[in-house]
Amino acid sequence: MASESSFDIVSKLDRQEVDNALTQAVKELSQRFDFRGTNASLAWSGEQGVEVRANSEERVNAALDVFKEKLIKRKVSLKVLDVPDKPKASGKEYRMLVGLKEGIASEDAKKISKLIRDEGPKGVKAQIQGDELRVTGKKKDDLQAVMTLVKEKDFDLAIQFVNYR
Repeated sequence: MASESSFDIVSKLDRQEVDNALTQAVKELSQRFDFRGTNASLAWSGEQGVEVRANSEERVNAALDVFKEKLIKRKVSLKVLDVPDKPKASGKEYRMLVGLKEGIASEDAKKISKLIRDEGPKGVKAQIQGDELRVTGKKKDDLQAVMTLVKEKDFDLAIQFVNYR
C-alpha cells in the first residue's frame, strides 16, 4: 500500500534578504546624484514594514523603486510589499509606510483550496492549517501537477512550496 505524499503551500518572507536589499538601497540613495539634497531615506519601521521618506512625492516613489530593484536582484518577490497608493505629507517631507506581507490569509487559503479541489487531480486534498495550506495525495505526480496549477494562477501573494515528502 502506497503512503500519502504531501507538501505545504506557504507565504514566508526572508527577512535577511529584505534587510540586505534595504541596506543596499540606502547605500545607493546616499551615493546617487539625483537624491542629493532630497533627504531621501529608507529605514525599518518596527516589524511591520519599511518607511520611505523624502522631500517630494516623486523622490519617495523613486526611492521605493530603488528598493524594489534591490529586492528583485535578491530574488525576493515584490508581492510581499504592501505599497500604499501615495505618500502622506508630514510637515516638509513625504512619508510612505510600505508593509511586508507574510502568511496566507484565510480568504486566499480558501481560494487556493477551491482551485485545487475544482481543477486539480482527483484524490488530492488541501487542508488549511493556520497561515499555510497542506496538500496531500497518493501520487507524487499529482502533487507536482498541483504545484504547477498553483504557480500558473496569479494570487496576490508570494507563494513557496515546502516540506515536500
